[in-house]
Amino acid sequence: MEIIKTPLEGLLIIKPDVFEDERGYFFESFNHLKFLKLGLDLEFLQDNESKSKKGVLRGLHFQAPPFAQGKLVRVMRGSVLDVAVDIRKDSPTYGKWESIVLSGQNKWMYWIPQGFAHGFATLEDDTIFFYKCTNVYNKESEGSILWNDPGLNINWGIADPVVSGKDHISPDFKEFTSPF
Repeated sequence: MEIIKTPLEGLLIIKPDVFEDERGYFFESFNHLKFLKLGLDLEFLQDNESKSKKGVLRGLHFQAPPFAQGKLVRVMRGSVLDVAVDIRKDSPTYGKWESIVLSGQNKWMYWIPQGFAHGFATLEDDTIFFYKCTNVYNKESEGSILWNDPGLNINWGIADPVVSGKDHISPDFKEFTSPF
């Protein structure tokens, strides 16, 4: 397993060891002891899965304390452009974002710690997105930032995405007050 640091402190790309042969493939998507050896002491309390058609955009979402969540995300089928925005007020990279293409083909994962808003845009039909969370979902703690905020200027790589009503009315980043 290989861990690649990003320019945003704590945001990591994780490339698992994938074993392939004529039967197919096998890999460990999570192994507590291996993650500990890599410096990630994680306890997951909830797993989530979504299926989306091509062109769906979900995000930018987060859970505020005391229900803040770290997320280990991956794509089981299809592909997404996955985006994480640093919303930690005291971070030198506050308001900066990183993105990566995750796919069922590359099997990479993204570790998104607490203090980041997260979203993804599906690049293929029938994309299955899976994530492990370090805390349970709490409706009163949910928050979001407008996915197409001009100040963030995120290039989602898709024109005219399918977005939920809730995501259309999220606040701009400049109007947003971070709970972190």
